[in-house]
Amino acid sequence: MKKPEIPLDCFFQGCYNPEFEAEIAKCKNKCYKYNMLPPNDRETQAEMLREILGSMGKDVIVTAPFWCDYGYNITVGDCFYSNHNLIINDGGGVTFGDHVFIAPNCCFTTAEHAIDPEMRKAGIEIAKPIRIGNNVWIGAGTTVLAGVTIGDNSVIGAGSVVKKDIPDSVVAVGVPCRPIRKVTEEDKHTYPFFGDRK
Repeated sequence: MKKPEIPLDCFFQGCYNPEFEAEIAKCKNKCYKYNMLPPNDRETQAEMLREILGSMGKDVIVTAPFWCDYGYNITVGDCFYSNHNLIINDGGGVTFGDHVFIAPNCCFTTAEHAIDPEMRKAGIEIAKPIRIGNNVWIGAGTTVLAGVTIGDNSVIGAGSVVKKDIPDSVVAVGVPCRPIRKVTEEDKHTYPFFGDRK
């Protein structure tokens, strides 16, 4: 069988690797403790997040429950907010910029399993990094797949499956997720809070 060509920014990992499994088990215990904290104990939550995540900026809120695989492969910028049920499979690394909002029930997964069943049974797996820019809003129930970059100032509509890169300053939605329009100056005036209220 011909060896597949893998992009250089992929990370090979195995499904049945005891070292990886031990690291994941440690992280799951930390996530479990985090999820058991009182919901308004922001100080202790921040302390625990610093133990779980690779790095994080200021004013970071992650609403429980939250689960990740390793934790230390996740970088979070300033003014980050995620709602309930955030899942991050971070084997390949996940980076969030500043001022990122994530709605409930979102999943970021860097892992890719082999399509061939024999390769899959053998535990062959790769992980590709995910990068989320600054000022990004991810709508409820969105899944972001391995290797994706979402550009600055973009909005991902609820229920989307993002399998390809999304450029800066667009509204993108769908399965698969595609840009449907640009974010414009007019958006500052059409949101109900800023519009005419009768």
